[in-house]
Amino acid sequence: MASAIMILMFLFAGSCHTVDDERIPAMPVSINLSDPGLWNTYGVPGFGLFRYFIPQLREPAGFSYSVGTATGFGGILLIGGMDPFSTETNIPLAYDLACPVECDPNVRVAVDVASFEAVCPKCGSHYDVTMQGGAPVSGQASEGKHKYGLTRYQCLPSTMGGYMITR
Repeated sequence: MASAIMILMFLFAGSCHTVDDERIPAMPVSINLSDPGLWNTYGVPGFGLFRYFIPQLREPAGFSYSVGTATGFGGILLIGGMDPFSTETNIPLAYDLACPVECDPNVRVAVDVASFEAVCPKCGSHYDVTMQGGAPVSGQASEGKHKYGLTRYQCLPSTMGGYMITR
């Protein structure tokens, strides 16, 4: 009986702090910035610097989207930050731009340059995208029983000096 109560307490304690970062539909992600020239032009060389990849809006300007390029559900936010899992600093981080509360590919978060947080223009949720892996900071995404974080993507270093953004 005591062990059953301990298990229930553990489950309730763990569920209070769970962040769902896979709420939006899984879509392919592939942005090839592996060439140093492409990375120097379209990458993010420092903390807090960011770029949006949204083919429908032709962002970033001048970027050549190929047949193999895929930008997730709502587009990609690429930002320089700190890996919250290794505390490695000044690395590129990538997130889906779709707000997980709204779950609509056309409702995209935007970076607030004063706070380095991504903010949803519709629900008002704020997400820490430079140090906490897209975790909700305030707003609907951080309230209640279910908390929603931005979907994270991988930024894999290439042998040539750039990065590949992938799922």
